[in-house]
Amino acid sequence: MAPDVVSFSAEVTMPRDDAMLPREIACQQILLEDSSVFSIQWTTLPGRLAAGVTPAWLLERYLAYIRGFTCTLIRPRRTGERVEFCLAGTARSLISFTAPRGSREASQESLSLGICGGILVQSGQRRRGELAFTVAADEESVRLTLCLSGYCPLILGSATPSPLRKTLYRVTQATLHKVVTIRFLAHIHRELAGRGGAVKVVPARVREGEEI
Repeated sequence: MAPDVVSFSAEVTMPRDDAMLPREIACQQILLEDSSVFSIQWTTLPGRLAAGVTPAWLLERYLAYIRGFTCTLIRPRRTGERVEFCLAGTARSLISFTAPRGSREASQESLSLGICGGILVQSGQRRRGELAFTVAADEESVRLTLCLSGYCPLILGSATPSPLRKTLYRVTQATLHKVVTIRFLAHIHRELAGRGGAVKVVPARVREGEEI
């Protein structure tokens, strides 16, 4: 049975905690054999701090963070059944997603947005890939995960990009996405814990591929 379409959630009241907590963010960003992007980042918090956090709440925060981080140069917006990242001053979508769809399995809840278009996506690959937000809880902790998978960037051009195209993608889009996602998770950690602190990025190995 197909998962239900999930609407954007209302505000969630977050617990506060003044304890200074270490903030480790795991990260892997690679090109798979077909030169599609797999990028995953996650952080783990004590359960008492993340009670009430949902994937829809993470998505709302993420869209707002993108707008603020880019000084409104990139403006996420919802249009009908889509979520689009638009460039300021234009109606062109850099990347478009389908409406978020939710799924739940045991103690894990996810929200996925399928890639469906945009000028930063290869023309023949605009119906593949997704951006997913996942909240997974156990008895003591909650893991918050963002994962971009199956994305085929326009910069790479094809499934067999040249070294120059790979380098160009690595120093532009790949770096921007990684920095934004890591800083977003650090921001969420700070918001929930109530205080700041150093961030430690920990290399992760979820899938095999070429590091970017």
